[in-house]
Amino acid sequence: MFNLILFGPPGSGKGTQSERLVEKYGVVHLSTGNLLRAEIAQKTPLGLEAKSFIDKGQLVPDEVVIGMVDSYFDLHKDARGFLFDGFPRTVAQAKALDRLLELKKTAISSVLALEVNEEELVKRLLNRGKTSGRSDDTDESVIRKRFSVYTEETSPVAEHYRKARKFHPIAGEGSVDAIFDRLCDTIEKQLKKESGH
Repeated sequence: MFNLILFGPPGSGKGTQSERLVEKYGVVHLSTGNLLRAEIAQKTPLGLEAKSFIDKGQLVPDEVVIGMVDSYFDLHKDARGFLFDGFPRTVAQAKALDRLLELKKTAISSVLALEVNEEELVKRLLNRGKTSGRSDDTDESVIRKRFSVYTEETSPVAEHYRKARKFHPIAGEGSVDAIFDRLCDTIEKQLKKESGH
């Protein structure tokens, strides 16, 4: 299995790049955001619980998220691999994910982090808020809070994977194609390494 993690602050173009990577490499897209949104849309108990955290700009508790990941994994036993989108967000989640993958006899191959500066992100998100209908994209102070939560929470996660020599920062500014090419270059190198060529 070839498992990737794609990181990036809100508005870094993670969603767009995920779709393209999934298409190119035939991996299953696992976005905890989408899993959560589906639960919220279906008004499941888990969805309602998650919504109360999200509405306050807080993160959903780890055990809820890991539980969802576990069952999603089981739905796709024959996958070539997974692309984890915006997860894990904390070191606790990263360790829980490492353990979960070990149980499934696999591991994370590569962690790709899109790096974009805060001002650029705020601009992008306020634009997105005009059309996305996502309430957390229309308020600049909420956006800045999400960015600072992202930075505080994910820096230690980056460190966790840096120690494991799996972390690759990718410049997240420029055209969608240019960013995609940078991601693919890094992935190709990793695939060559794993296949021993």
